[in-house]
Amino acid sequence: MRRLYGVLTLFLMSFSFFYNVSAQEYTPGSSYLDSNAYVEYIAGNLPIILSAPHGGSLQPSSIPDRDCEGCVTINDAYTKLITEGIAEKIHAITACYPHVVINLLHRKKFDANRDIEDAADGNVSVEQSWYAYHDFIELAGSQIADHYDRGLFIDLHGHAHTIQRIELGYLMSREDLQESDEVLNSNPYTEESSIRTLVEDNWQALSHAELLRGAESLGTILDEKGFPAVPSFADPYPQGNEPFFQGGYNTRRHGSVDDLGHIDAIQIEMNQDIRFDEAARAVLIDSMAQAILEYYAYHYDEDFLSTFCTEISNIDKTETESVAYTISPNPAEGYFIINGGEYKSLDIELYNQLGQKLHFKRVLVGEQIDVSDLPAGYYILKLWSGGNLERVQELVLCKLH
Repeated sequence: MRRLYGVLTLFLMSFSFFYNVSAQEYTPGSSYLDSNAYVEYIAGNLPIILSAPHGGSLQPSSIPDRDCEGCVTINDAYTKLITEGIAEKIHAITACYPHVVINLLHRKKFDANRDIEDAADGNVSVEQSWYAYHDFIELAGSQIADHYDRGLFIDLHGHAHTIQRIELGYLMSREDLQESDEVLNSNPYTEESSIRTLVEDNWQALSHAELLRGAESLGTILDEKGFPAVPSFADPYPQGNEPFFQGGYNTRRHGSVDDLGHIDAIQIEMNQDIRFDEAARAVLIDSMAQAILEYYAYHYDEDFLSTFCTEISNIDKTETESVAYTISPNPAEGYFIINGGEYKSLDIELYNQLGQKLHFKRVLVGEQIDVSDLPAGYYILKLWSGGNLERVQELVLCKLH
């Protein structure tokens, strides 16, 4: 009876917290704490959730260290800092916010990537924060489902394996990944994948194996940015008995493996060389932010890089569509022209894919805008009028002949 009472109490705590979380209004980019101030949620308006379960540093004396059998109490160094940096870089690129959930406690006190028994080791306060952690992720997922229909959950970790490469966990074991593409594309492998929904529905109709280690897989995108990763096209699976993290509790709970849900999940395990060195870490943050955005655009929404969060911003979508600004030519060679709309002049901002602002100027609608000094590539163009964002547009610049 006592055990039943304890279970019922925890259930009621969870229900009460999730009800309060769901009822609250959240401002994108603003930070919110659970009732214990052990879990931080930074609200978002993009279809991306970033999670850092092992990067906190708080060690209140009121919470005893976890000593459960098999408990891991070593932190994933710098993962909180990296997660925050990725979120800031995504905002710099898009002017929008990913959802971010961070465990502020040291792993000695709270492991947010385990079931409640191992995560909290019986401490009631930590159990409350365990519910908060996962309720915040589920809240973010429900908001994404409402506004985007589809989303991606990224769980960020660090590993200490000898081989210095990023390990990507899709709930596929080392032995699974050593199978042929044909096997990986069959049941039960597709049904056991944390990106099961994406396998069923991605706009390029790529197979499970292609999404895991093909030319546009997350591992390949990272590898091409200078960060070796497995699985990827260059490194399709761990060899022999090489150590490999396949994804844990969070990847299974918040991914689409069990119910073909709206949110897919990937666990990212970052090696020590790129976490511990300050210069390497800065490049990693930039590259990881770009890679996540590119991955979403490649597989979920081909127009994502030109729309970002306009669907749930303060801009009225029908009003924006009625303004109907056009940018031509696009792709452009040296110049482009803005036509249409209801204003004679606009303020324009032009960003590169690193989120760096290259131009800010006022232009007349219909005038030729010179960009011949910029290299070929992809850019983001934002049109403003009177402080209101009128349009976000991807601009492609080609080489001048």
